[in-house]
Amino acid sequence: MTQILNARETAAQLAWPALVAQIRAVLADPSVHVPERLVQPLPGGGSLFVMPAHDNEFAITKLITFTPANAGTTRPTIQGDVVVFSIASGERCLVMDGPTVTARRTAAVSLLAAQELAPNKNGPLLVVGAGAQGRAHLDAFVQGLSIGEVVIASRTEGSAQALAVYARSIGLKASVTTDADGALQDCPLVVTCTPASGIVLQALPRSDTFIAAVGSFTPQMVELAPDLCRYFAGHGSIVVDTADAVHEAGDLLQAGLDVASFPALKDVIGRSLPRQGPVLFKSCGWAGWDLAAARTAN
Repeated sequence: MTQILNARETAAQLAWPALVAQIRAVLADPSVHVPERLVQPLPGGGSLFVMPAHDNEFAITKLITFTPANAGTTRPTIQGDVVVFSIASGERCLVMDGPTVTARRTAAVSLLAAQELAPNKNGPLLVVGAGAQGRAHLDAFVQGLSIGEVVIASRTEGSAQALAVYARSIGLKASVTTDADGALQDCPLVVTCTPASGIVLQALPRSDTFIAAVGSFTPQMVELAPDLCRYFAGHGSIVVDTADAVHEAGDLLQAGLDVASFPALKDVIGRSLPRQGPVLFKSCGWAGWDLAAARTAN
């Protein structure tokens, strides 16, 4: 019988340490196969994403809609499911809540990148964007790093304050700022989790800065100023989540950078980066991360 999990049940099956471990395992597993995802534009500016992947045990497809017009409303921008099949029997064995999987696996990938690449892992943490991804990244970094303080920036004051209240409830020192660029000088750990409809960071980083930029995943979307991206390329390091970023990383593409020249996460795990200085991790999303979530939940 197929197990169908709601959002709360899906989150309960995706504990951070186990999910990060499975992401590591997927990157090292030669049986993992992930074809290019299908992104079908929809009337009104939305998109339908069809994202399959498989290993020797499971075949999965994430089927979600992305509706930017829902930002700022009670409706989520991402809706849908992750469907998991047993390869041995062909049976559908699990259905997980798509937005929950997306939030948690994205944050877990950012956490893995920070654990491997961040020059300074102690914080404070700057979270730009106070939606589902902002909260997921806050939870993940608290679980996986020594974070005691967070600074939150959001275009919506109420959302920023609500995330700050949550942060304090789990024992963090939390504050809200309207100047993300100014906070960049005090926060060596940064995540940008916005709808990527415009630049949210443009100040130059500290030499020990790590930024995980997750909001943009098409060539037209952007969170980071072109000069900022070029600064990382010239004075530090840029790592992408997968090679698919070559045609998805809007921040880097709009900066005129050769995305294919940057290493992917699997290429740098357990290794030192060739250059010291600030690190930009550009995450665009990949069905392999959803396969890791399916492995974690089974």
